[in-house]
Amino acid sequence: MAGQHTRLVSAVVAGLVLAGCGGGGANPAGGDIAKLEIMAPADPGGGWDQTARSMQAAITGADLVRSAQVANVGGAGGTVGLRKLANERSETFLMVTGLVMVGAVETNGVDKRLEDTTPIARLTAEDEVVVVPADSPHRTIEDLLKAIDEKGQGVSVTGGSAGGTDHILAALLLKAKGIDSAKLNYVPYSGGGESLAALLGRKVDAGISGVGEYREQIKAGMLRALGTSGPQPHPDLGAPTFKNLGTGVELINWRGVVAPGSISPAAKDRLVKLVTDMHGSPQWQEELKKKGWTDTFLTGHEFAKFLTVEIGRIKPVLQDIGLVK
Repeated sequence: MAGQHTRLVSAVVAGLVLAGCGGGGANPAGGDIAKLEIMAPADPGGGWDQTARSMQAAITGADLVRSAQVANVGGAGGTVGLRKLANERSETFLMVTGLVMVGAVETNGVDKRLEDTTPIARLTAEDEVVVVPADSPHRTIEDLLKAIDEKGQGVSVTGGSAGGTDHILAALLLKAKGIDSAKLNYVPYSGGGESLAALLGRKVDAGISGVGEYREQIKAGMLRALGTSGPQPHPDLGAPTFKNLGTGVELINWRGVVAPGSISPAAKDRLVKLVTDMHGSPQWQEELKKKGWTDTFLTGHEFAKFLTVEIGRIKPVLQDIGLVK
């Protein structure tokens, strides 16, 4: 009887272990997250959309969850999506964010802020690039800035939403040359695809975006790169850095993910683990290489501290260049 009892207990324990490993959507790599939702708070084609879909490809490719869905919620530099996140009650929900949203929160004066979210991870950083159509008369950044100084609103520059990274870079370049920011005719678009169409359709004179969004068109000879905003040049683009041109302008566009502010500490830990597992996967490393993104991975509390510092840094810059009073 004792032997039978022991065998029965062992069988029950084994069954429970198997159920815990395979039932209810549990996953040994991604914790107990079966279905993940990722919001790109912008229209398709831009950097946030690319980040969300690269995450989806890496997470599902590495079999970290059973399914990962991406939804686009565009508008107002991501603050429409931020407002939606504030009402989200799912504990397996991530929203892509970045420097653009830090600025948009200030310029749009919204009541929901990044301080109200749960920081999960910083993922990447990307240099900005200023481009013109291949047949543009502006062959250097000095040519473009001189034209803006002389023609003012007669020269149009497109980029992401007002107050975002692209807008900030345009204003900083003008300031570096002593050009009145009131002369800047900035045409904002919520998605990179729209700004690219405007450039190729000759509806605008120049464009600013992340290097990854314009790289293929530059390499194909459709666009000409006038300069990049990071500390190091990109040899494949054939353009100098603005810092090396003596403007003193350097700006890096970072991206990361946050969760709803209402999630539990346990849910936060599960999401941090999932994104950490994704970061360590060959699939994500391949996405970084393919997109040309710089890996700046930072999670949890450290990312939260970075975010606090970044918010404090950007507002005075926006005030200084006249985007926020």
